[in-house]
Amino acid sequence: MDRLPEGCISEMLSLTSPADVCRSSLVSNLFKSAADSDLLWEKFLPVDYQHIISRAFYPLLSVTTLSKKELYNRLCDDQLLIDGGFKSFQLEKCSGKICTMLGAKELAIAWGDDPYHWNWRSYPGSRFAEVAELDWVCWLEIRGKLETRLLSPNTFYAAYLVLKLEHPYGLDNEAIKAKVEVVGGNSSACSEERAIYLHARGEHSSSDAMLEGQYFARERGDGWMEVEMGHFYNKLGGGEINEGGGEVRMSVLEIERGRCKTGLIVQGMEVRPMPET
Repeated sequence: MDRLPEGCISEMLSLTSPADVCRSSLVSNLFKSAADSDLLWEKFLPVDYQHIISRAFYPLLSVTTLSKKELYNRLCDDQLLIDGGFKSFQLEKCSGKICTMLGAKELAIAWGDDPYHWNWRSYPGSRFAEVAELDWVCWLEIRGKLETRLLSPNTFYAAYLVLKLEHPYGLDNEAIKAKVEVVGGNSSACSEERAIYLHARGEHSSSDAMLEGQYFARERGDGWMEVEMGHFYNKLGGGEINEGGGEVRMSVLEIERGRCKTGLIVQGMEVRPMPET
């Protein structure tokens, strides 16, 4: 193998994953050199990565001096705020696939502009400048949408509501309807409504709750909670512009019981690759 040209080794490594490339760098000095090449790591970046960086709310300092590997790691380790600071962009480190979150300001929240029902404020640990804090409503309706071309192609994705509960009422033990669907394009989604709970599963909850179509919130590891709203397969993406482009539409609804609800804090809706099984 050491007789192969470095460019040939880089080309072979580009057919693997970023995680495999890092492991292969331990094989020999030639492999390490090939595994660090800009030619290789540029192939793990989104095809429109330069356009994505140009949309950054805070300019990436010294980005022009970074190697492609350093840029890749930067986009994996840090959430890049884009589009006025209302969305975040990040790469999954082991695969290079795109993860994105729509901040609360990017969502359509019923009565969200009425301070009698919702408050907008900064919150410790949020990646966005403002979160949506529910004062009270009887009609809970939160919707988000995202173009599928902004995601990685040939990838199974799941969509999550990212939240906190503070002194909740009308939410902590009530099922809420959630739905994820893809409109247009060549992606496919499980568009049936599912029952979600905005609290963690307690010791009295059914151990088969997931099988019954009920999904509970869980800790994320960053001080917030998340609950899966649904999933879909994205066939096209990675900046591809074509007539087959679609749109992911996500929703969380509780509009039937008419019960007062309070104590919900919404950071946003996150779309990220599902774990490989």
